[in-house]
Amino acid sequence: MPPSPWAADAGRGKLLYQSRCIACHSLDVSMAGPSHRGVFGRGAGKVADFDYSPALRKSAVIWNERSLERWLADPEKFIPGQKMGYSVPDAKDREDLIAYLKLQTAR
Repeated sequence: MPPSPWAADAGRGKLLYQSRCIACHSLDVSMAGPSHRGVFGRGAGKVADFDYSPALRKSAVIWNERSLERWLADPEKFIPGQKMGYSVPDAKDREDLIAYLKLQTAR
């Protein structure tokens, strides 16, 4: 991810996660979307209890700051054929969500 003019705010990222992501995701249980705890360093399409699209299962993406930035900005552009119908258009929101997810991976 390129250097940001903002400092990532994991606390704000938690609020964004709670308001925008929990309808489909949780940290520990797969729902309409896969669980997120431990996402950093994990391969895309690799949570065992989730039914991914063939495109995501076949991708070689490893989740890190850069790949999550691209995914959240435009999932379909990043991995054509995926199933997530939601994006995060604001760069600061993406940065803060990624900071929160990174913090949750460390726990």
